[in-house]
Amino acid sequence: MMRQGARNFVRRFSRLAAAAETSSAAVPRMPAFDHVPLPYDGPSAAEIARKRAEYLSPSLFHFYSKPLNIVEGKRQYLFDEHGRRYLDAFAGIATVCCGHCHPDVVDAIAAQARRLQHSTVLYLNHAIADFAEALASKLPGDLKVVFFTNSGTEANELAILMARLYTGSHDIISLRNSYHGNAAGTMGATAQKNWKFNVVQSGVHHAVNPDPYRGAFGTDAEKYVRDVQEIIEFGTTGHVAGFISEAIQGVGGIVEVSPGYLPLAYEKVRNAGGLCIADEVQAGFARVGSHFWGFETHGVVPDIVTMAKGIGNGIPLGAVVTTPEIAQVLTRRCYFNTFGGNPLCTAGGLAVLKVLEKEKLQENAFVVGSYLKDRLRGLQEKHEIIGDVRGTGFMLGVELVTDRQQKTPAKEEICHAMEHMKDMGVLVGKGGFYGNVFRITPPLCFTKEDADFFVEVMDIALSKL
Repeated sequence: MMRQGARNFVRRFSRLAAAAETSSAAVPRMPAFDHVPLPYDGPSAAEIARKRAEYLSPSLFHFYSKPLNIVEGKRQYLFDEHGRRYLDAFAGIATVCCGHCHPDVVDAIAAQARRLQHSTVLYLNHAIADFAEALASKLPGDLKVVFFTNSGTEANELAILMARLYTGSHDIISLRNSYHGNAAGTMGATAQKNWKFNVVQSGVHHAVNPDPYRGAFGTDAEKYVRDVQEIIEFGTTGHVAGFISEAIQGVGGIVEVSPGYLPLAYEKVRNAGGLCIADEVQAGFARVGSHFWGFETHGVVPDIVTMAKGIGNGIPLGAVVTTPEIAQVLTRRCYFNTFGGNPLCTAGGLAVLKVLEKEKLQENAFVVGSYLKDRLRGLQEKHEIIGDVRGTGFMLGVELVTDRQQKTPAKEEICHAMEHMKDMGVLVGKGGFYGNVFRITPPLCFTKEDADFFVEVMDIALSKL
């Protein structure tokens, strides 16, 4: 039983947090939420920042002029060291799908940790088999053989390797503006200079991006696909290993691939002997709302599907799913991943799938995501700085430009807007090649009330620019 002193502390802590949330009359009122964060007695943001600067890689970066010290999360909300609540509209880069610290997922991980935290795939354990079976049931056709990894980068690395082994070809085609990871093969497939080091990246060709907003051919899928055919004819032997793409480019700024493009591109690649890889690291696991996978919105069935992020609700977990025939290529040598498919992560992953179904989060992503997109389009009519609103479900993008005709990226303005939104209690991401796109990828439990609050806060933030 909680002692009286502790109860008084919690009450005082809650009052301070509530006061911080509503400190300004101009700030819209955040939706009610009955969770009280635990008292925090850890190091301050300043102390963590000092240690981070001294002991962690200088390549790490952060949002905001004064980075937040996030100490607790519950559902679609995060709490800082002072107990202040924030609406999370980024979900750890489209990673938290069920909601922060969902009790079903936490309980599954804790129960597995108490019984067996790690063994090895050299022994049998039901957790990995149960999750693989459940995951395969979510995929179409003959996509039913699973290989688990620890991240999306690892998953894409493995998919590219498998395509090259299966076809006997080396050439991979990816799209400009894409991001597929930061290891050797995936950095080659990534097509933004912001994410590429000067190291050997061989055998990758980058096709013109079928971007309906900034692309040279608008939404004309056939014209974009001509470039894929010309790459095959003039940049390869006529035979390729594969084609990798996202249905919606996440890091690239929530860019939707032009309608009709993927079926045509898949046809060209398969005619050249290649495999088609769907990168579902960000768009997968019900985030697009209308379907469970992003590629399904285009009516295609890939040969290999890669996934991570939402697969584990924040657990280090990724996977490659392919057909039994293609999977055989990994038996030619020994291929191993020490932590891929460990009992802890796969038990959590299975719990995530069950929560998505039980709470109908795909349906929620569709209904609330559509509502949010409509409200954002209303903001576009009001604010000249919004050049484009795009995406589907809970994978939405708002691109800021200083000139709608020239589509001049509003790079500084978006940073100021993010600061204003944070001050009013909303956390959102940004991305795109120019860093001028709001990436709105909240947990799938986001509500209409959250959407209204988000739009009201963005409206005020843009009005201050």
